[in-house]
Amino acid sequence: MIFEVWAPNATAVEVDVLGGRRPMSRGAEGWWSAEVDGAEHGTTYAFLVDGGGPYPDPRSRRQPEGVFGPSAVYEHARFTWSDHDWRGRDLRGAVIYELHIGTFTTEGTFTAAIEKLQHLVELCVDFVEIMPVAPVPGGRNWGYDGVDLYAVNETYGGPDGLKSFVDACHRAGIGVILDVVYNHLGPSGNFLHPFGPYFAGFKGSYWGDAVNLDGPGSDEVRRYFIGNALQWLRDYHIDGLRLDAVHALHDSRATHLLAELAAEVDALACAVGRPLSLIAESDLNDPRMVRPLEAGGLGMTAQWNDDVHHALHCAVSGESHGYYADFAGLPALAKVLAGGVLHDGSYSSFRGRSHGRSFAGVPGHRLVACLQNHDQIGNRPAGDRLPIPALKLGAGLLLTSPFTPMLFMGEEWGARTPFLFFSDHVEPQLRESEGERREREFVGFGYVWEAPDPSAEETFLSSKLDWSEVKEEAHWSLLCWYRDLIALRKALPELSDPRLERVRVEVDPLGKWLVMWRGTLAVSVNFAQESVTVPVAPGTVLLASDEPVAAAEGGLRLPGQSMVITRPADG
Repeated sequence: MIFEVWAPNATAVEVDVLGGRRPMSRGAEGWWSAEVDGAEHGTTYAFLVDGGGPYPDPRSRRQPEGVFGPSAVYEHARFTWSDHDWRGRDLRGAVIYELHIGTFTTEGTFTAAIEKLQHLVELCVDFVEIMPVAPVPGGRNWGYDGVDLYAVNETYGGPDGLKSFVDACHRAGIGVILDVVYNHLGPSGNFLHPFGPYFAGFKGSYWGDAVNLDGPGSDEVRRYFIGNALQWLRDYHIDGLRLDAVHALHDSRATHLLAELAAEVDALACAVGRPLSLIAESDLNDPRMVRPLEAGGLGMTAQWNDDVHHALHCAVSGESHGYYADFAGLPALAKVLAGGVLHDGSYSSFRGRSHGRSFAGVPGHRLVACLQNHDQIGNRPAGDRLPIPALKLGAGLLLTSPFTPMLFMGEEWGARTPFLFFSDHVEPQLRESEGERREREFVGFGYVWEAPDPSAEETFLSSKLDWSEVKEEAHWSLLCWYRDLIALRKALPELSDPRLERVRVEVDPLGKWLVMWRGTLAVSVNFAQESVTVPVAPGTVLLASDEPVAAAEGGLRLPGQSMVITRPADG
Protein backbone atom coordinates (compact mmCIF):
# COMPACT_ATOMS: atom_id res chain seq x y z
CA MET A 1 0.00 0.00 0.00
CA ILE A 2 1.00 3.65 -0.38
CA PHE A 3 1.72 5.87 2.64
CA GLU A 4 1.34 9.63 2.14
CA VAL A 5 1.93 12.67 4.30
CA TRP A 6 2.06 16.43 3.79
CA ALA A 7 5.34 17.97 5.02
CA PRO A 8 6.12 20.94 2.73
CA ASN A 9 9.13 22.26 4.66
CA ALA A 10 10.86 18.93 5.32
CA THR A 11 14.08 17.83 3.60
CA ALA A 12 13.66 14.14 4.48
CA VAL A 13 10.63 12.06 5.55
CA GLU A 14 10.59 8.37 6.48
CA VAL A 15 7.84 5.93 7.34
CA ASP A 16 8.54 3.51 10.19
CA VAL A 17 6.55 0.39 9.32
CA LEU A 18 6.90 -3.41 9.44
CA GLY A 19 10.01 -3.22 11.59
CA GLY A 20 12.01 -0.74 9.53
CA ARG A 21 12.34 2.84 8.38
CA ARG A 22 11.76 3.49 4.69
CA PRO A 23 12.54 6.75 2.87
CA MET A 24 9.65 8.60 1.26
CA SER A 25 9.76 10.50 -2.04
CA ARG A 26 8.79 14.15 -2.31
CA GLY A 27 6.00 14.92 -4.75
CA ALA A 28 3.95 17.93 -5.73
CA GLU A 29 2.82 20.59 -3.22
CA GLY A 30 4.85 19.17 -0.35
CA TRP A 31 3.35 15.66 -0.32
CA TRP A 32 5.63 12.70 0.41
CA SER A 33 4.86 9.08 -0.42
CA ALA A 34 6.23 5.55 -0.19
CA GLU A 35 4.86 2.24 -1.39
CA VAL A 36 5.28 -0.56 1.16
CA ASP A 37 4.52 -4.17 0.28
CA GLY A 38 2.88 -6.19 3.04
CA ALA A 39 1.24 -3.29 4.86
CA GLU A 40 -2.50 -3.80 5.31
CA HIS A 41 -5.48 -3.10 7.54
CA GLY A 42 -4.22 -3.04 11.14
CA THR A 43 -0.53 -2.45 10.30
CA THR A 44 0.98 0.12 12.66
CA TYR A 45 3.23 2.89 11.34
CA ALA A 46 4.67 6.32 12.14
CA PHE A 47 6.53 9.08 10.35
CA LEU A 48 9.94 10.68 10.94
CA VAL A 49 10.47 14.25 9.74
CA ASP A 50 14.08 15.40 9.30
CA GLY A 51 15.13 12.76 11.80
CA GLY A 52 12.58 13.80 14.42
CA GLY A 53 9.90 11.47 15.66
CA PRO A 54 8.45 8.95 15.27
CA TYR A 55 5.17 10.85 15.00
CA PRO A 56 1.63 9.58 14.34
CA ASP A 57 0.08 10.34 10.96
CA PRO A 58 -1.68 13.76 10.98
CA ARG A 59 -4.52 12.00 9.14
CA SER A 60 -4.37 8.84 11.24
CA ARG A 61 -7.58 6.84 10.98
CA ARG A 62 -6.77 4.88 14.11
CA GLN A 63 -4.59 5.29 17.22
CA PRO A 64 -4.78 1.87 18.92
CA GLU A 65 -2.29 2.84 21.66
CA GLY A 66 -3.54 6.38 22.19
CA VAL A 67 -2.24 9.80 21.20
CA PHE A 68 1.43 9.02 21.92
CA GLY A 69 1.50 5.72 20.03
CA PRO A 70 1.82 4.83 16.36
CA SER A 71 -0.98 5.08 13.85
CA ALA A 72 -2.66 2.04 12.36
CA VAL A 73 -3.89 1.44 8.81
CA TYR A 74 -7.69 1.45 8.82
CA GLU A 75 -9.79 0.56 5.77
CA HIS A 76 -13.29 2.02 5.91
CA ALA A 77 -14.63 -0.49 3.37
CA ARG A 78 -14.17 -3.40 5.79
CA PHE A 79 -17.13 -2.33 7.94
CA THR A 80 -20.51 -3.83 7.00
CA TRP A 81 -23.35 -1.33 7.25
CA SER A 82 -27.03 -2.19 7.68
CA ASP A 83 -28.49 1.31 7.19
CA HIS A 84 -28.96 1.04 3.43
CA ASP A 85 -32.54 2.33 3.67
CA TRP A 86 -31.59 5.35 5.77
CA ARG A 87 -32.53 8.57 3.96
CA GLY A 88 -31.36 10.96 6.63
CA ARG A 89 -33.13 13.50 8.78
CA ASP A 90 -33.85 17.16 8.17
CA LEU A 91 -33.12 19.53 11.02
CA ARG A 92 -36.44 21.32 10.49
CA GLY A 93 -38.95 20.16 13.07
CA ALA A 94 -36.35 18.07 14.87
CA VAL A 95 -35.50 17.62 18.55
CA ILE A 96 -31.81 17.04 19.41
CA TYR A 97 -30.40 15.12 22.39
CA GLU A 98 -26.80 15.91 23.39
CA LEU A 99 -24.72 13.27 25.15
CA HIS A 100 -21.18 12.45 26.20
CA ILE A 101 -20.29 8.84 25.38
CA GLY A 102 -18.03 8.40 28.42
CA THR A 103 -20.67 9.43 30.97
CA PHE A 104 -23.92 8.48 29.23
CA THR A 105 -23.58 4.96 30.65
CA THR A 106 -21.61 3.25 33.40
CA GLU A 107 -19.42 1.51 30.81
CA GLY A 108 -18.84 4.70 28.81
CA THR A 109 -18.67 3.01 25.40
CA PHE A 110 -20.47 3.15 22.07
CA THR A 111 -21.72 -0.39 22.66
CA ALA A 112 -23.29 0.54 25.98
CA ALA A 113 -24.84 3.67 24.47
CA ILE A 114 -26.54 1.51 21.83
CA GLU A 115 -28.37 -0.32 24.62
CA LYS A 116 -29.99 2.98 25.68
CA LEU A 117 -31.34 3.91 22.26
CA GLN A 118 -34.82 2.56 23.03
CA HIS A 119 -35.08 5.18 25.76
CA LEU A 120 -34.40 7.87 23.15
CA VAL A 121 -36.88 6.32 20.72
CA GLU A 122 -39.59 6.46 23.39
CA LEU A 123 -38.62 10.06 24.19
CA CYS A 124 -39.13 10.70 20.44
CA VAL A 125 -35.94 12.67 19.71
CA ASP A 126 -34.77 12.95 16.11
CA PHE A 127 -31.01 13.39 16.54
CA VAL A 128 -28.38 12.49 19.07
CA GLU A 129 -25.49 14.93 19.22
CA ILE A 130 -22.37 13.30 20.62
CA MET A 131 -19.57 15.35 22.14
CA PRO A 132 -16.16 15.05 20.40
CA VAL A 133 -14.74 11.56 19.94
CA ALA A 134 -11.24 12.35 18.63
CA PRO A 135 -8.37 10.77 20.63
CA VAL A 136 -7.41 12.65 23.81
CA PRO A 137 -4.72 12.14 26.46
CA GLY A 138 -5.56 9.60 29.12
CA GLY A 139 -8.82 7.78 29.62
CA ARG A 140 -11.33 10.56 30.28
CA ASN A 141 -12.00 13.98 28.76
CA TRP A 142 -14.85 16.15 27.48
CA GLY A 143 -13.25 15.75 24.04
CA TYR A 144 -12.24 19.34 23.28
CA ASP A 145 -8.57 18.47 23.90
CA GLY A 146 -8.62 16.26 20.82
CA VAL A 147 -5.69 15.53 18.52
CA ASP A 148 -5.40 13.04 15.61
CA LEU A 149 -8.68 14.48 14.39
CA TYR A 150 -9.33 11.75 11.82
CA ALA A 151 -9.28 8.96 14.43
CA VAL A 152 -11.75 7.85 17.11
CA ASN A 153 -11.08 7.50 20.83
CA GLU A 154 -10.24 3.86 21.55
CA THR A 155 -11.67 4.16 25.07
CA TYR A 156 -15.11 4.53 23.54
CA GLY A 157 -14.66 1.71 21.03
CA GLY A 158 -12.56 3.11 18.19
CA PRO A 159 -13.70 3.62 14.59
CA ASP A 160 -15.73 0.42 14.36
CA GLY A 161 -17.46 1.29 17.62
CA LEU A 162 -18.56 4.68 16.28
CA LYS A 163 -19.81 3.11 13.06
CA SER A 164 -21.78 0.51 15.01
CA PHE A 165 -23.35 3.27 17.09
CA VAL A 166 -24.33 5.30 14.01
CA ASP A 167 -25.67 2.17 12.32
CA ALA A 168 -27.80 1.33 15.37
CA CYS A 169 -29.11 4.90 15.61
CA HIS A 170 -30.18 4.80 11.98
CA ARG A 171 -31.94 1.48 12.49
CA ALA A 172 -33.80 3.15 15.36
CA GLY A 173 -34.75 6.10 13.14
CA ILE A 174 -32.40 8.55 14.87
CA GLY A 175 -29.89 10.77 13.09
CA VAL A 176 -26.41 11.44 14.49
CA ILE A 177 -24.66 14.79 14.86
CA LEU A 178 -20.97 14.76 15.78
CA ASP A 179 -19.31 17.60 17.69
CA VAL A 180 -16.00 18.53 16.02
CA VAL A 181 -13.31 21.02 17.04
CA TYR A 182 -11.48 22.93 14.31
CA ASN A 183 -10.51 26.14 16.14
CA HIS A 184 -7.67 24.60 18.19
CA LEU A 185 -6.06 21.28 19.12
CA GLY A 186 -5.37 19.87 22.56
CA PRO A 187 -2.19 20.82 24.46
CA SER A 188 -0.97 17.23 24.78
CA GLY A 189 -0.19 14.76 22.01
CA ASN A 190 -0.38 17.37 19.25
CA PHE A 191 2.37 16.47 16.77
CA LEU A 192 1.27 18.61 13.81
CA HIS A 193 3.99 21.28 14.21
CA PRO A 194 6.87 19.25 12.67
CA PHE A 195 4.83 18.45 9.56
CA GLY A 196 3.88 21.89 8.31
CA PRO A 197 2.33 25.31 8.94
CA TYR A 198 -0.84 24.05 10.63
CA PHE A 199 -0.83 26.92 13.13
CA ALA A 200 -0.91 30.69 12.71
CA GLY A 201 1.72 31.51 15.31
CA PHE A 202 -0.51 33.26 17.84
CA LYS A 203 -3.04 32.35 20.50
CA GLY A 204 -6.36 32.13 18.73
CA SER A 205 -8.41 31.82 21.90
CA TYR A 206 -8.13 30.91 25.57
CA TRP A 207 -7.84 27.26 24.53
CA GLY A 208 -4.73 27.36 22.36
CA ASP A 209 -2.94 28.33 19.15
CA ALA A 210 -5.00 29.52 16.22
CA VAL A 211 -4.99 27.21 13.21
CA ASN A 212 -3.55 28.64 10.00
CA LEU A 213 -6.56 29.34 7.80
CA ASP A 214 -5.31 32.34 5.85
CA GLY A 215 -1.50 32.48 5.99
CA PRO A 216 1.17 30.89 3.76
CA GLY A 217 0.54 27.18 3.33
CA SER A 218 -3.05 27.48 4.50
CA ASP A 219 -4.59 25.94 1.37
CA GLU A 220 -3.61 22.48 2.55
CA VAL A 221 -4.48 23.26 6.17
CA ARG A 222 -8.00 24.17 5.10
CA ARG A 223 -8.20 20.93 3.11
CA TYR A 224 -7.10 19.09 6.25
CA PHE A 225 -10.15 20.31 8.18
CA ILE A 226 -12.62 20.11 5.31
CA GLY A 227 -11.43 16.59 4.51
CA ASN A 228 -11.97 15.67 8.13
CA ALA A 229 -15.55 16.94 8.05
CA LEU A 230 -16.29 15.05 4.85
CA GLN A 231 -14.82 11.87 6.31
CA TRP A 232 -17.35 11.84 9.18
CA LEU A 233 -20.29 12.52 6.89
CA ARG A 234 -19.24 10.12 4.14
CA ASP A 235 -17.33 7.25 5.76
CA TYR A 236 -19.09 7.20 9.14
CA HIS A 237 -22.57 8.01 7.77
CA ILE A 238 -22.86 10.92 10.25
CA ASP A 239 -25.85 13.18 9.51
CA GLY A 240 -24.48 16.49 10.73
CA LEU A 241 -21.62 18.24 12.47
CA ARG A 242 -21.67 20.67 15.37
CA LEU A 243 -18.72 23.01 14.85
CA ASP A 244 -17.18 24.11 18.13
CA ALA A 245 -16.63 27.84 18.80
CA VAL A 246 -16.46 29.06 15.21
CA HIS A 247 -15.95 32.62 16.47
CA ALA A 248 -12.41 31.42 17.34
CA LEU A 249 -11.66 30.58 13.68
CA HIS A 250 -9.31 33.33 12.48
CA ASP A 251 -9.88 33.59 8.73
CA SER A 252 -9.51 36.82 6.74
CA ARG A 253 -9.94 35.26 3.31
CA ALA A 254 -12.62 36.43 0.91
CA THR A 255 -14.24 33.00 1.21
CA HIS A 256 -14.46 32.02 4.86
CA LEU A 257 -13.62 28.43 5.82
CA LEU A 258 -17.24 27.91 6.90
CA ALA A 259 -18.57 28.98 3.50
CA GLU A 260 -16.08 26.70 1.77
CA LEU A 261 -17.08 23.85 4.06
CA ALA A 262 -20.78 24.48 3.47
CA ALA A 263 -20.30 24.26 -0.31
CA GLU A 264 -18.38 20.99 0.00
CA VAL A 265 -21.00 19.50 2.32
CA ASP A 266 -23.81 20.55 -0.01
CA ALA A 267 -22.04 18.73 -2.83
CA LEU A 268 -21.60 15.62 -0.69
CA ALA A 269 -25.29 15.69 0.28
CA CYS A 270 -26.15 15.57 -3.40
CA ALA A 271 -23.83 12.60 -3.88
CA VAL A 272 -25.09 10.54 -0.92
CA GLY A 273 -28.75 11.47 -1.37
CA ARG A 274 -29.51 12.55 2.20
CA PRO A 275 -29.57 15.87 4.06
CA LEU A 276 -26.37 16.84 5.87
CA SER A 277 -26.42 19.56 8.53
CA LEU A 278 -23.79 21.96 9.80
CA ILE A 279 -24.50 23.55 13.19
CA ALA A 280 -22.15 26.30 14.33
CA GLU A 281 -21.47 27.25 17.92
CA SER A 282 -21.13 31.01 17.66
CA ASP A 283 -21.44 33.80 20.20
CA LEU A 284 -21.44 36.52 17.53
CA ASN A 285 -25.24 36.84 17.21
CA ASP A 286 -24.65 37.36 13.49
CA PRO A 287 -27.45 36.14 11.18
CA ARG A 288 -24.96 35.82 8.30
CA MET A 289 -23.86 32.59 9.98
CA VAL A 290 -27.11 30.85 8.99
CA ARG A 291 -27.94 32.65 5.78
CA PRO A 292 -27.58 30.48 2.65
CA LEU A 293 -24.46 30.82 0.53
CA GLU A 294 -26.52 32.13 -2.38
CA ALA A 295 -27.76 34.97 -0.14
CA GLY A 296 -24.23 35.96 0.85
CA GLY A 297 -24.22 34.07 4.13
CA LEU A 298 -21.85 31.44 5.51
CA GLY A 299 -24.27 28.63 4.75
CA MET A 300 -24.60 27.00 8.17
CA THR A 301 -27.79 24.98 8.60
CA ALA A 302 -28.20 26.33 12.12
CA GLN A 303 -26.31 27.77 15.06
CA TRP A 304 -26.42 27.36 18.82
CA ASN A 305 -28.33 30.19 20.47
CA ASP A 306 -27.08 31.07 23.95
CA ASP A 307 -29.47 34.01 24.32
CA VAL A 308 -32.46 31.67 24.59
CA HIS A 309 -30.65 29.54 27.15
CA HIS A 310 -29.66 32.54 29.25
CA ALA A 311 -33.16 34.01 29.30
CA LEU A 312 -34.78 30.65 30.14
CA HIS A 313 -32.21 29.96 32.83
CA CYS A 314 -32.77 33.34 34.50
CA ALA A 315 -36.54 32.90 34.42
CA VAL A 316 -36.57 29.46 36.05
CA SER A 317 -33.56 29.78 38.37
CA GLY A 318 -33.61 33.41 39.46
CA GLU A 319 -29.87 33.78 38.83
CA SER A 320 -28.55 37.04 37.40
CA HIS A 321 -24.77 36.98 37.90
CA GLY A 322 -22.09 37.37 35.23
CA TYR A 323 -23.40 37.09 31.67
CA TYR A 324 -26.90 36.42 33.01
CA ALA A 325 -27.28 40.05 34.15
CA ASP A 326 -28.83 41.34 30.92
CA PHE A 327 -31.26 38.41 30.75
CA ALA A 328 -32.89 38.79 34.16
CA GLY A 329 -36.57 39.63 33.95
CA LEU A 330 -39.39 38.30 31.82
CA PRO A 331 -39.16 41.07 29.19
CA ALA A 332 -35.79 39.61 28.14
CA LEU A 333 -37.35 36.16 27.81
CA ALA A 334 -40.24 37.60 25.81
CA LYS A 335 -37.80 39.28 23.43
CA VAL A 336 -35.76 36.12 22.73
CA LEU A 337 -38.86 33.95 22.27
CA ALA A 338 -40.22 36.31 19.63
CA GLY A 339 -36.98 37.61 18.10
CA GLY A 340 -34.45 34.83 18.55
CA VAL A 341 -31.83 36.93 20.37
CA LEU A 342 -31.67 39.56 23.08
CA HIS A 343 -28.52 41.26 21.85
CA ASP A 344 -29.42 42.45 18.36
CA GLY A 345 -27.19 45.50 18.47
CA SER A 346 -28.06 46.32 22.07
CA TYR A 347 -25.56 46.91 24.87
CA SER A 348 -24.05 43.79 26.47
CA SER A 349 -22.95 44.57 30.02
CA PHE A 350 -20.83 41.40 30.16
CA ARG A 351 -18.87 42.44 27.08
CA GLY A 352 -18.93 46.15 27.86
CA ARG A 353 -20.10 47.03 24.34
CA SER A 354 -23.01 46.70 21.95
CA HIS A 355 -23.37 43.23 20.49
CA GLY A 356 -25.17 41.30 17.78
CA ARG A 357 -27.64 42.01 15.03
CA SER A 358 -31.33 41.39 14.42
CA PHE A 359 -32.38 37.92 13.26
CA ALA A 360 -35.52 39.24 11.57
CA GLY A 361 -36.37 37.04 8.62
CA VAL A 362 -34.38 34.06 9.93
CA PRO A 363 -36.60 31.02 10.58
CA GLY A 364 -36.45 29.77 14.16
CA HIS A 365 -35.40 26.27 13.19
CA ARG A 366 -31.98 27.71 12.31
CA LEU A 367 -31.43 28.51 16.00
CA VAL A 368 -30.67 25.53 18.26
CA ALA A 369 -31.89 26.40 21.74
CA CYS A 370 -31.59 24.59 25.03
CA LEU A 371 -32.36 24.78 28.72
CA GLN A 372 -29.15 22.91 29.55
CA ASN A 373 -26.09 21.69 27.63
CA HIS A 374 -22.59 20.44 28.43
CA ASP A 375 -21.17 23.97 28.64
CA GLN A 376 -23.89 25.58 30.71
CA ILE A 377 -23.83 22.76 33.30
CA GLY A 378 -20.15 21.84 33.13
CA ASN A 379 -18.92 25.42 33.29
CA ARG A 380 -20.47 25.79 36.74
CA PRO A 381 -17.95 24.97 39.50
CA ALA A 382 -20.08 22.14 40.89
CA GLY A 383 -21.47 21.00 37.54
CA ASP A 384 -24.94 21.25 39.04
CA ARG A 385 -28.11 20.87 37.04
CA LEU A 386 -31.47 22.61 37.31
CA PRO A 387 -33.95 21.11 39.81
CA ILE A 388 -37.12 19.39 38.65
CA PRO A 389 -39.53 22.36 39.15
CA ALA A 390 -37.28 24.59 37.01
CA LEU A 391 -36.92 21.91 34.34
CA LYS A 392 -40.66 21.46 34.17
CA LEU A 393 -41.29 25.10 33.30
CA GLY A 394 -38.18 25.59 31.19
CA ALA A 395 -38.82 22.50 29.09
CA GLY A 396 -42.42 23.57 28.60
CA LEU A 397 -41.30 26.83 27.00
CA LEU A 398 -38.37 25.32 25.10
CA LEU A 399 -40.41 22.53 23.53
CA THR A 400 -43.20 24.89 22.45
CA SER A 401 -40.80 27.52 21.08
CA PRO A 402 -40.12 28.24 17.39
CA PHE A 403 -36.51 27.06 17.70
CA THR A 404 -34.84 23.67 17.25
CA PRO A 405 -34.88 22.32 20.82
CA MET A 406 -31.91 20.45 22.27
CA LEU A 407 -31.88 18.44 25.50
CA PHE A 408 -28.85 17.39 27.52
CA MET A 409 -28.53 13.78 28.63
CA GLY A 410 -30.47 13.04 31.81
CA GLU A 411 -32.33 16.34 31.69
CA GLU A 412 -35.52 14.56 30.70
CA TRP A 413 -35.78 12.84 34.07
CA GLY A 414 -34.12 15.53 36.17
CA ALA A 415 -30.84 13.68 36.74
CA ARG A 416 -29.24 14.54 40.08
CA THR A 417 -25.73 13.57 38.93
CA PRO A 418 -23.56 16.59 38.08
CA PHE A 419 -21.75 17.08 34.82
CA LEU A 420 -18.32 18.29 35.89
CA PHE A 421 -15.31 19.29 33.87
CA PHE A 422 -12.81 16.40 33.81
CA SER A 423 -9.57 15.49 32.04
CA ASP A 424 -6.71 13.04 32.36
CA HIS A 425 -3.54 14.69 31.08
CA VAL A 426 -0.39 12.56 31.17
CA GLU A 427 2.15 15.35 31.70
CA PRO A 428 2.41 16.26 35.41
CA GLN A 429 2.48 20.02 34.76
CA LEU A 430 -0.75 19.92 32.74
CA ARG A 431 -2.40 17.55 35.16
CA GLU A 432 -1.54 19.62 38.23
CA SER A 433 -2.40 23.00 36.70
CA GLU A 434 -5.71 22.06 35.07
CA GLY A 435 -7.85 23.16 38.01
CA GLU A 436 -6.10 26.54 38.24
CA ARG A 437 -6.35 27.04 34.46
CA ARG A 438 -10.05 26.28 34.63
CA GLU A 439 -10.58 28.80 37.42
CA ARG A 440 -8.78 31.52 35.43
CA GLU A 441 -11.01 30.87 32.43
CA PHE A 442 -14.09 31.89 34.39
CA VAL A 443 -12.86 34.98 36.15
CA GLY A 444 -15.64 37.54 35.87
CA PHE A 445 -18.44 35.00 35.48
CA GLY A 446 -19.70 35.65 39.01
CA TYR A 447 -18.90 32.24 40.51
CA VAL A 448 -17.18 31.41 43.78
CA TRP A 449 -14.88 28.87 42.19
CA GLU A 450 -14.92 25.81 44.43
CA ALA A 451 -14.63 22.96 41.95
CA PRO A 452 -13.34 19.41 42.33
CA ASP A 453 -9.99 18.49 40.79
CA PRO A 454 -10.60 17.96 37.03
CA SER A 455 -7.86 15.31 36.98
CA ALA A 456 -9.34 13.18 39.76
CA GLU A 457 -11.01 10.01 38.55
CA GLU A 458 -13.87 10.57 40.98
CA THR A 459 -14.74 13.83 39.19
CA PHE A 460 -15.32 11.80 36.04
CA LEU A 461 -17.11 8.91 37.75
CA SER A 462 -19.52 11.18 39.61
CA SER A 463 -20.55 12.69 36.25
CA LYS A 464 -21.89 9.40 34.92
CA LEU A 465 -25.67 9.20 34.66
CA ASP A 466 -27.49 7.12 37.26
CA TRP A 467 -30.14 5.39 35.20
CA SER A 468 -31.79 3.89 38.29
CA GLU A 469 -33.19 7.36 39.04
CA VAL A 470 -35.71 6.95 36.24
CA LYS A 471 -37.65 4.46 38.39
CA GLU A 472 -38.26 7.04 41.13
CA GLU A 473 -41.69 8.67 41.01
CA ALA A 474 -40.58 12.31 40.70
CA HIS A 475 -38.09 11.50 37.94
CA TRP A 476 -40.52 9.26 36.07
CA SER A 477 -43.17 11.97 36.25
CA LEU A 478 -40.79 14.52 34.70
CA LEU A 479 -39.81 12.03 31.97
CA CYS A 480 -43.47 11.62 31.10
CA TRP A 481 -43.81 15.42 30.94
CA TYR A 482 -40.93 15.64 28.46
CA ARG A 483 -42.39 12.81 26.38
CA ASP A 484 -45.80 14.49 26.31
CA LEU A 485 -44.32 17.86 25.34
CA ILE A 486 -42.34 16.38 22.45
CA ALA A 487 -45.33 14.34 21.29
CA LEU A 488 -47.54 17.45 21.34
CA ARG A 489 -44.91 19.46 19.47
CA LYS A 490 -44.88 16.84 16.73
CA ALA A 491 -48.68 16.54 16.64
CA LEU A 492 -49.54 20.25 16.41
CA PRO A 493 -48.00 22.23 13.54
CA GLU A 494 -48.36 25.50 15.47
CA LEU A 495 -45.75 24.37 17.99
CA SER A 496 -43.03 23.67 15.44
CA ASP A 497 -43.82 26.68 13.23
CA PRO A 498 -40.43 28.44 12.86
CA ARG A 499 -41.75 31.85 11.80
CA LEU A 500 -40.63 34.22 14.53
CA GLU A 501 -42.91 36.99 13.30
CA ARG A 502 -45.89 34.83 14.28
CA VAL A 503 -44.81 34.48 17.91
CA ARG A 504 -46.50 36.86 20.34
CA VAL A 505 -45.56 37.07 24.00
CA GLU A 506 -47.26 38.81 26.94
CA VAL A 507 -45.62 39.20 30.35
CA ASP A 508 -46.82 40.17 33.77
CA PRO A 509 -45.47 43.59 34.85
CA LEU A 510 -44.83 42.02 38.27
CA GLY A 511 -42.78 39.21 36.73
CA LYS A 512 -45.03 36.34 37.79
CA TRP A 513 -46.41 34.98 34.52
CA LEU A 514 -45.81 34.80 30.77
CA VAL A 515 -48.04 33.82 27.87
CA MET A 516 -46.57 32.79 24.51
CA TRP A 517 -49.00 32.59 21.61
CA ARG A 518 -48.25 29.97 18.98
CA GLY A 519 -50.93 30.44 16.34
CA THR A 520 -54.21 29.89 18.17
CA LEU A 521 -52.47 28.08 21.02
CA ALA A 522 -51.60 29.76 24.30
CA VAL A 523 -48.62 28.58 26.35
CA SER A 524 -49.20 30.02 29.83
CA VAL A 525 -46.52 29.83 32.53
CA ASN A 526 -46.71 30.78 36.18
CA PHE A 527 -43.21 31.31 37.59
CA ALA A 528 -44.47 32.39 41.01
CA GLN A 529 -44.82 30.14 44.04
CA GLU A 530 -48.47 31.15 44.53
CA SER A 531 -51.44 30.76 42.18
CA VAL A 532 -51.99 33.48 39.57
CA THR A 533 -54.55 34.37 36.95
CA VAL A 534 -53.26 34.77 33.40
CA PRO A 535 -55.29 36.76 30.83
CA VAL A 536 -56.14 33.82 28.58
CA ALA A 537 -59.72 32.85 27.82
CA PRO A 538 -60.77 29.37 28.96
CA GLY A 539 -60.84 26.70 26.31
CA THR A 540 -59.48 23.25 25.57
CA VAL A 541 -56.60 22.15 27.79
CA LEU A 542 -54.12 20.27 25.63
CA LEU A 543 -51.43 19.67 28.24
CA ALA A 544 -50.94 20.86 31.81
CA SER A 545 -48.06 20.35 34.20
CA ASP A 546 -50.30 20.50 37.27
CA GLU A 547 -53.91 20.20 38.29
CA PRO A 548 -56.14 21.98 38.66
CA VAL A 549 -56.15 24.62 35.96
CA ALA A 550 -59.44 26.48 36.30
CA ALA A 551 -61.38 29.25 34.65
CA ALA A 552 -61.32 32.44 36.69
CA GLU A 553 -62.45 36.00 36.38
CA GLY A 554 -60.16 37.56 33.83
CA GLY A 555 -58.64 34.33 32.48
CA LEU A 556 -57.14 31.05 33.69
CA ARG A 557 -56.08 30.30 37.25
CA LEU A 558 -52.73 28.45 37.38
CA PRO A 559 -51.20 26.81 40.46
CA GLY A 560 -47.78 27.96 41.61
CA GLN A 561 -44.84 27.07 39.31
CA SER A 562 -46.99 25.46 36.66
CA MET A 563 -47.83 25.80 32.99
CA VAL A 564 -50.62 24.88 30.62
CA ILE A 565 -51.05 24.71 26.86
CA THR A 566 -54.58 25.59 25.75
CA ARG A 567 -56.61 26.38 22.70
CA PRO A 568 -58.84 29.20 23.95
CA ALA A 569 -62.49 29.02 22.93
CA ASP A 570 -62.19 32.40 21.20
CA GLY A 571 -58.88 31.46 19.49
